[in-house]
Amino acid sequence: MRSRKYSKPEQIALSFDVPGLVAGVDEAGRGPLAGPVVAAAVILDDLQPISGLKDSKVLTEKRREALFDEIRAKALCCSIAEASVDEIDSLNILHATMLAMRRAVEGLRLLPAKVLVDGNRLPPLRVPAEAIVKGDARVRAISAASILAKVHRDRLCHALDEAHPQYGFATHKGYPTPEHLAALRAHGACVVHRRSFAPVREALGQVSAEMSA
Repeated sequence: MRSRKYSKPEQIALSFDVPGLVAGVDEAGRGPLAGPVVAAAVILDDLQPISGLKDSKVLTEKRREALFDEIRAKALCCSIAEASVDEIDSLNILHATMLAMRRAVEGLRLLPAKVLVDGNRLPPLRVPAEAIVKGDARVRAISAASILAKVHRDRLCHALDEAHPQYGFATHKGYPTPEHLAALRAHGACVVHRRSFAPVREALGQVSAEMSA
């Protein structure tokens, strides 16, 4: 195995005096009404730089897909994890998101010296961690994690669309668009809907009321 000499892991907008490896962590899917919440953790390789890393939300789908493959090929290691719909409904979305993030970090094959997490909250971890507000736009490793999480979840939504075509998951990715809310009112909720979310509860109540009327 060739030896590697690592410089400071992050040099965009922020500078961290941290020896060793730094992992970036981000999530996708807190706001949708259906499907799991997804988190990713990435440790980039300074010897294999990746150009164009940005917050996944400002990239086109085509560019995200290309970067997804490049990140998987060039990163020192990366990990994608989920928290299920049942876990979201039992824990609430915040705690389920923290669970997915913890799983992503624990899934890394290399132990980071520090973890940088997008946002203002941290999951319980066994390594030092720091929350970075708007980190997906400021730290390359977090940008990479946001891309992995977003693409992975979008692919899940395409699979959900094949299983439940009446809801249009491939188009709205589970978010509460007018089309999704109309489908909920027409068909009720399916097994992948988050029943702890108010629009889903309301749709279930409406369908139950119509059936009993």
